[in-house]
Amino acid sequence: MATVGTIGLWDAVADERRGLADLLDTLTPGQLATPSLCAAWTVRDVAAHLVAAVEVGMPSFVWTVLASRGDVHAASRKCTALVASRPVPELAGALRRKAGQRSRLRGPEGPLTDILVHGQDIRRPLGLSRRIPESPLLAALRFLTEQRTVGFVAKGVLSGLSWQATDLDWSHGTGPAVRGPAEALLLAITGRPAALPDLQGEGTPTLRTRLAP
Repeated sequence: MATVGTIGLWDAVADERRGLADLLDTLTPGQLATPSLCAAWTVRDVAAHLVAAVEVGMPSFVWTVLASRGDVHAASRKCTALVASRPVPELAGALRRKAGQRSRLRGPEGPLTDILVHGQDIRRPLGLSRRIPESPLLAALRFLTEQRTVGFVAKGVLSGLSWQATDLDWSHGTGPAVRGPAEALLLAITGRPAALPDLQGEGTPTLRTRLAP
């Protein structure tokens, strides 16, 4: 099984940011206006969110969460609104310039998971396939299933199910199985119903119910 240290994960974060910036530079206005996998956000909105994540900073975000009465998603929407009106080339440029930014207050797993998931929020609705490298993907899956970080994992989605990747050596939990490509498991765990057609196993009907709007 491939492993990668903290420095390697930060490098992966930087690679993902630069790759997404390059993609944004190629998208048409129609593609940017396409609904993403992230509820109520277009592709352009997701891009703005990713820029906000590198520009707002963790201390400011924490204060925004507190001002939002602990609602992480509401705080994220407020931070995204701060940059949402900027031209897309400017958003792509900011993401590229900030690609190597690292936090002193937390490890790379959160930012890595955020950019991997949101990258697919953008690519999948546009019909753009992408194979995520194994080591970052494994790190993101372990982060979601072992740390259960607030704001990432859809509420109750993991309980009583086992999760089994069919394309790499990873599994988690006990109970009826949900099987499929690791990238689809990543999206399902973070609440994206669009991943369901790629999944199978006796636990999938339960998962489908949990992810229903």
